[in-house]
Amino acid sequence: MSKVCQITGKKVMSGNNVSHAHNKTKRKFYPNLFEKKFFIPEENKWVSLKVSSAGLKLIDKKGIFVAMKEAKEKGFLVK
Repeated sequence: MSKVCQITGKKVMSGNNVSHAHNKTKRKFYPNLFEKKFFIPEENKWVSLKVSSAGLKLIDKKGIFVAMKEAKEKGFLVK
């Protein structure tokens, strides 16, 4: 599976390493992802998601059921 957060949609970005002499080489910036299991009390089941640290904060703020519903509407969560 690719390195994409299933809640926020954060994914790999590209940029440059810049040396002291200002030489530039390509590099990648990876999202801070975790494989985590969540319990959804409304459906009485466990769900395993790949979530970034920002996604974890969003789940803490809104709740897993609402966060998953919004992610499905935006197309980040395909299940």
